[in-house]
Amino acid sequence: MRETYREQLESVTSDLVIMAQIVRGAVRDSTRALLQADDAIAERVISGDEELDRMSEEVEHRCFSLLSLQAPVAGELRIVVSALRMAAELARMGDLAVHVAKVARLRYPDIAVPESLRGNFERMASISEQMVETAGRTLQSRDVEMAEQLQHNDEEMDDLRRSQFRLMLGDSWTHGVEAAVDCALLGRYYERISDHAVSMGARVVYLVTGEAPAGASHWP
Repeated sequence: MRETYREQLESVTSDLVIMAQIVRGAVRDSTRALLQADDAIAERVISGDEELDRMSEEVEHRCFSLLSLQAPVAGELRIVVSALRMAAELARMGDLAVHVAKVARLRYPDIAVPESLRGNFERMASISEQMVETAGRTLQSRDVEMAEQLQHNDEEMDDLRRSQFRLMLGDSWTHGVEAAVDCALLGRYYERISDHAVSMGARVVYLVTGEAPAGASHWP
């Protein structure tokens, strides 16, 4: 009976890792749709979000079942509680990738991002994708050092975001209000994806050590 319980816990973790891989693909594809004005890819990202939502709901259901039927304690309880939170984080990251794809679809056949900001968004997208991948790997490996590194990766994202605003608010911006609004929203979407990845890393630290990382809120 206990072995089955442990297998259930491991299965929940495995599903979260799979969800992270799906999110990474959604971030990659939504960026391609955005920067290449590819309507077909945008539609694929949007329609594919249903599978991620289904997985998130399934993980949540299994976690509540474990809480009610197995009464986990100590480290096992941390796994279940962290899994509940991470499932929500991953679902939200998927939603944000969909938001990027919807902007790409809205502006099709034009490219929503002006050439002057293309490099900035390429880098933001690359960081977001890498951070989602790292969040999934830290969950699988329980590597606290790798999890803590996510916070440092997020600092570059903040710098890129600030540089966006400097350009959009500067005298050299000639692309109008609509493009500025698009870019402001898109930058926020990528920034929030990275924030959720940082939060996942923090939860891995909590899962392994039993202690909330410095600066964390709303714990457990």
